[in-house]
Amino acid sequence: MPLTINREAIPDELLAQEFEVIKAHYERMGAMSCCDRNDEFRGYARENVTARVLINQEAERRFPDITPDEIETALQHLIGAEGGRAAFFAHAGLTEADEPMVRQEVASGLRVDRLMMETWGTAAGPAEADERAFYEAHLSDYLTVEEVHARHLFKHVEKVEQREAVYETMRALRREARAGGGDFAAIALANTDKEDKQVDLGFFRRGEFMEEFDLIVFSLDPGEVSPVFASHWGFHLVQLVERRDPAPHPFESVREDIRTRLTAEHRSQTTRALVDCLKASAEISG
Repeated sequence: MPLTINREAIPDELLAQEFEVIKAHYERMGAMSCCDRNDEFRGYARENVTARVLINQEAERRFPDITPDEIETALQHLIGAEGGRAAFFAHAGLTEADEPMVRQEVASGLRVDRLMMETWGTAAGPAEADERAFYEAHLSDYLTVEEVHARHLFKHVEKVEQREAVYETMRALRREARAGGGDFAAIALANTDKEDKQVDLGFFRRGEFMEEFDLIVFSLDPGEVSPVFASHWGFHLVQLVERRDPAPHPFESVREDIRTRLTAEHRSQTTRALVDCLKASAEISG
């Protein structure tokens, strides 16, 4: 039995399209395997389509009169954003013969825009007290990224038969660096095989170097010299100089993001409340 909302029959194709969009989203998220959640996704599709239809119906009821000038202005804005009439119709998969239908869709969109602006209200935005409360409650969302400052000694292995000798050399250099008064920077500079002689890596965050390098460096304490470890290119020694632990960004530097999140949350809540109200009095079958 087809879905009917307030005596408006909803095409099965619309529900099928929504189902495919939802399923594709969860597949990209890796949250499903094959078809094990199809019934759940069909339920989501039905809810989404029902909400959109109810909003469109209510918008048409409240704002039936959209002037030709308003439609023309909105249409020209869309055409301009696409780079001209030809590009606009081509991108939409339509021809200029479809313009009457496009104008109807534009008018419908303008009605919905008015309904949503009325639903969301015209407040200037969240109060600063609410922004600060949100900041304190979600402080973990506004932390800087952990960074470390390290020095690096690298020895290249050109031939397999040299591997053991290079490894023993690196072990000896590590003992020297760990001995009292050992100067890792000077030892690294005198012994590195890097052509640019760059031994001080400065501050960096996870992901800027190879994974095996990160695993060692980020496990060290300041001043500690790592064990000798290998990579595809050769052997490495690292000394951690300093660590910058995650710390909260100042409130003012993230305030715009907080305002955006609070505004989106308010709009989502008021939209859900509108849909719930419309569903309570709607005739829905199928």
